[in-house]
Amino acid sequence: MDIDTIGDWKRTNNCGSLGRDDIDREVVLMGWVNRRRDLGKLIFIDLRDRFGLTQIVFDEAIDKISHAKAGILRNEWVIGVKGQVMPRLAGQENPDMPTGDIEVKVKELRIFNETNIPPFQVDGKIDASESLRLKYRYLELRRPALFHNLVMRHRIALCIRNFLNSAGFLEVETPFLTKSTPEGARDYLVPSRISRGSFYALPQSPQLFKQLIMMAGFDRYFQIVRCFRDEDLRADRQPEFTQVDLELSFVDEREVMDVIEGMMADLFAKILDHSVSTPFPVIEYNNAVNQYGSDSPDIRFGMELMDLSDLLRSSGFRVFKEVIEQEGVVKAINVEKGASFSRKELDELNSIVSNSGARGFFWAKVKSDGWQSTLNKFLAPDIRSAVEQRLDTKEGDLILFVPDKLQTANEALGLLRTEISKRLSLVKDETYSFVWVTRFPLLEYDSVEERYVAIHHPFTSPLEEDIPLLTEKPEAVSARSYDLVLNGAEIGGGSVRIHNTELQNQIFRILGLGKEEIKEKFGFFLEALSYGAPPHAGIALGFDRLVAIMTGAESLRDVIAFPKTQRATCAVTDAPSKVKDDQLAELGISLL
Repeated sequence: MDIDTIGDWKRTNNCGSLGRDDIDREVVLMGWVNRRRDLGKLIFIDLRDRFGLTQIVFDEAIDKISHAKAGILRNEWVIGVKGQVMPRLAGQENPDMPTGDIEVKVKELRIFNETNIPPFQVDGKIDASESLRLKYRYLELRRPALFHNLVMRHRIALCIRNFLNSAGFLEVETPFLTKSTPEGARDYLVPSRISRGSFYALPQSPQLFKQLIMMAGFDRYFQIVRCFRDEDLRADRQPEFTQVDLELSFVDEREVMDVIEGMMADLFAKILDHSVSTPFPVIEYNNAVNQYGSDSPDIRFGMELMDLSDLLRSSGFRVFKEVIEQEGVVKAINVEKGASFSRKELDELNSIVSNSGARGFFWAKVKSDGWQSTLNKFLAPDIRSAVEQRLDTKEGDLILFVPDKLQTANEALGLLRTEISKRLSLVKDETYSFVWVTRFPLLEYDSVEERYVAIHHPFTSPLEEDIPLLTEKPEAVSARSYDLVLNGAEIGGGSVRIHNTELQNQIFRILGLGKEEIKEKFGFFLEALSYGAPPHAGIALGFDRLVAIMTGAESLRDVIAFPKTQRATCAVTDAPSKVKDDQLAELGISLL
């Protein structure tokens, strides 16, 4: 079949714009065949473009040639039509469509392209495996839900840019081909053809460059920037991701928080018509993990963790007693109206605790006549009463106990808390709750590498009052750091930076870097610090994760146009792929 060209046609309207005010107009529409209904002398087509759908009608009585050509049309063919806007017959209007009051009676049809039979139905009535949908991502992007997510992503980015511009920030681009540095995830390396044997690294973040921009005197910088990490993937991770990157001079923690809170309030109001209350609550790291079992707590519901060690120390239950004597704890949560949980459900919760590595899991249903629990025979009535009072339990509640080391007990109960909130539907999808988590530990000891590593990154400033502890007790030092958490997901992390050369050198030494390694990896940065670096601070927000939460997407892949698979491959292009030997030879590289 001959394929038509656009020729002298000009599109007058998109497929989502026509209404009653356009009746009797002659229009030209172009798009994809979304659905076709052949009634013989009348053929109805839903024509689709990015803006919506318009019903077009081929009437044999109006134009036999176009009607005959329409007879061969199939879903996803690309066509153009010229015709007259007409009101739909009474009773055949579609109130669910913006164009549902009208239709276009076609006078001329041009077929721009046919299509192979798609591997799945683009209109989404029949689904397909994720691997197939990722392979044909350009077809899945035609689906309204995924397309909507990408439109929302654009609007969110535009809103952020406009806000930061109005707040005096300058958008500055930083290099993608940069230097590989330690103290992070694995870098993606890019071999240099000009300097054989040397490699660039794709940036895990613009951290050093944005600090250099502060040293250059730009005062307020931002960038919506692509970053790269060569790490094992999870549902909420991608090897290439986007972050909203900010840095400010002559500020402290609170001033950075104020900017972000203002930006979030503006963003949620304009994009979701949702009012965000500011200032956001602030909770210190130690309190977060002890109260909620997580450093990214979901504070939309209660069920806080309680330490019962002092009440259970003298109980007759051997497991509790041994854990407490070994400097462990017995912590618990109260599940309101949880006594209705079946034995099967309790066994499933037990599996969650076991998989977390905790030593035990015990439960007690609070009934009108006492506890239903194996703990009854070990805990005296006065101890059970004290436990109920501390947990503020009522009849019909469920108490869940986990005995272990403090960190393990917190983690296990934190997982239980999250799982139970889903099972009991404790939060609504349209609820958005922000919280700042501050004062993380600056360092932690890595027993495998036998050295200290930075919790965030090695450019984070310690609390001024903790600086004397760096020499004798580095693990006790808290950082001037702050994470932004939304609905139990960390969407951003930042800190006040070190702007003093001597302190930065001290941190590098504590991290086990030798003098030569410091010079090789960070010499340029330390030299820059010596030329008058201002006090500065910043933050990076996970843009993909923020968009996913705002759109209600289940996965980051649902808000990225061409995401990588779980194996870090591009299903569309089959990247990464092998290259020719002469390309490797040009780079001076041979493969093992």
